[in-house]
Amino acid sequence: MRARPSFASRLALLGLACAGAALVAPEPGIAAPIASKPPRPSGGLQAFGSDSELRAYLRRLKNQEEGEAVPIPVPVPVAPPMPAPPPPSPAPAAPGPAGSVVVTGTRIPQPNLMSTSPIAVVASGEAKADSSASASITNNQEANVDEGDIVKVSGEHLVILRRGRLFTVSLAGGAMRPVDSINAFPPGVSAQGDWYDEMLISGNRIIVVGYSYDRGGTEINRFRIDRAGRLRFEDAWHLKSNDYYSSRNYASRLIGNRLIFYTPLYLEWEDDPFEALPAVRRWRGSEEGAFKRIASARRVYIAPVMRKAREAVVDTVHSVTSCDLAAAELDCSAIAVLGPESRTFYVSPQAVYLWVSDAWEDDEDRRGPDSWLYRLPFGRERPSAVGARGAPVDQFSFREDGAEGVVNVLLRGEAGGDFMFAPEVSGPGVALARVRFSDFGNGSRELPRSRYRVLPDPGPESWSFQNRFAGEYVLYGGGVLGEHRDKAALVAAPVRGGRVTELSVPHSVDRLDLLGSDAIAIGAASSGLGFTTVELPAGGPRLGDKYLLPDAAEGETRSHAFFFSPDRETPDGASGTLGLPVAKRADPALARFFGSSAAMLFLRRDERRLSAAGELEAQTKGVADDGCQASCVDWYGNARPIFLGGRTFALLGYELVEGRIDRGRIREVGRISFAPPPQPAGQ
Repeated sequence: MRARPSFASRLALLGLACAGAALVAPEPGIAAPIASKPPRPSGGLQAFGSDSELRAYLRRLKNQEEGEAVPIPVPVPVAPPMPAPPPPSPAPAAPGPAGSVVVTGTRIPQPNLMSTSPIAVVASGEAKADSSASASITNNQEANVDEGDIVKVSGEHLVILRRGRLFTVSLAGGAMRPVDSINAFPPGVSAQGDWYDEMLISGNRIIVVGYSYDRGGTEINRFRIDRAGRLRFEDAWHLKSNDYYSSRNYASRLIGNRLIFYTPLYLEWEDDPFEALPAVRRWRGSEEGAFKRIASARRVYIAPVMRKAREAVVDTVHSVTSCDLAAAELDCSAIAVLGPESRTFYVSPQAVYLWVSDAWEDDEDRRGPDSWLYRLPFGRERPSAVGARGAPVDQFSFREDGAEGVVNVLLRGEAGGDFMFAPEVSGPGVALARVRFSDFGNGSRELPRSRYRVLPDPGPESWSFQNRFAGEYVLYGGGVLGEHRDKAALVAAPVRGGRVTELSVPHSVDRLDLLGSDAIAIGAASSGLGFTTVELPAGGPRLGDKYLLPDAAEGETRSHAFFFSPDRETPDGASGTLGLPVAKRADPALARFFGSSAAMLFLRRDERRLSAAGELEAQTKGVADDGCQASCVDWYGNARPIFLGGRTFALLGYELVEGRIDRGRIREVGRISFAPPPQPAGQ
């Protein structure tokens, strides 16, 4: 296999010079004003016109792989939209006062490396200190786009997903009381080969999303919760898919009553090509039920250049499924994009974006685009696409500015998309693409050079590149594999053009998150875990206060493991409390993936000054076998900080610990265990 050209050389084909580590001025066209009325895509994609046309194309791909020549079908323009999600409903009433393992195909359980209802959603930086109808306990990327997680709120109850079970805990009357538990999988199912990862709540329905290696697909299991917090199984649905797992991204989103879900399907079939297309069936206790296709040929798309080229890699069906959770019978439809395996998935309130890369992974001489950005809008607008260069690292590489009609994407020269652990390794080179809605069309055009801005590369390390849009800036930096570092570059680039600022932080950059209108970088140092605030005033970015937690590491890297709750008096985040799971004596390059949290650290920010508020720790005495049957590795973590109704909690495995902050220090005021009963010996 020939080596791929560098990002700099590929951008040079567009006439862009690589800036290396130097600070750069905005490229021509980047800072140009955008019309007050957002532009719309100039045309849309051409779908396949019929089942016979799609079947012929899929057979051509298979025959081509086997060395047989067949004619190329001609596309027919068709453009069905995705249904528009309903607006969010009012949330339930608040409680009363008071080193990486690279896995390319399957999830392989690793040992514990430690030594010892829809909800109206707000972004992390906008969360209120006290519970209200719009409060969320999930650190979401986009307002009003909820994301699947391991803990949610339903009325006066926390609902917790852990190790293949659902648990409810009542917070009524300022107390904590375990209420109910139930298997997160259908009755009568052996779930030993299954992983139940994400949970969402819509009204009085709880939705658990999982993947079954035994049954070979994604499960959507629905449960009902009553006012007392009691649970009952409702129904189960089975989607054709391969594993959707990502070390960073979440596969599910909830907008109003509509579940938006990404799944990959590899083009592997025996007799009928349509075996590889999105389909759903109701699970009735056996695998004999027929699947119903949910993506007709007129909802399957591919960029025209890729469809015509025989050397392009087309081996995956990227399906975006939309389900009406309010329907008695789960009502789902899907849009599918054909392309290579590498992809990154992002959901805004207006559309789903899918970046597909490495279509010509072996062709170093190709002068055209090697990636496509697809825009799959909600409502009646046609799906569209545009060719591009490079690739994003994860969902935080995107931010849609709907009022401007722009989606911003931070790119690296080489990135494997958000599949499995691919986000943890990316290649050199950085550029910011400002893609206007009017740049999208039928996928035959490439993004103009004026839309890219080459930015400084933070260093040669390719491990754990982090990026985050914060206010008028995009921030990025990188971590280190297998060692600590006491100095790292953090770059802050104005999204709309202007001087780039390179900051030096006294630790690696393993996490970037928001503190109201500011940001924070968190990462490993030789002597512990470092926290550095980044202030973003009108005069330009600058480093703020710093804090070091000795002899510790991050317990989890999931975005939901972090939460910042600003004080009511300072909604800009100048003062507030943040929580983050931490682990002692853990290798941050490995243990952080597998739920090794031993304590929840709380820091106070008072007038932009950091101070330790203390920790709420997990108890290790008396821990018994939980008889785990499914999802027995905490791939999505097992710890969360929770700020709700003026109360502060730490979810630590099977424990819920409540703390109270007084004069800047947290003290434990209550603790419960909701663990299942111990299993008798020999079972």
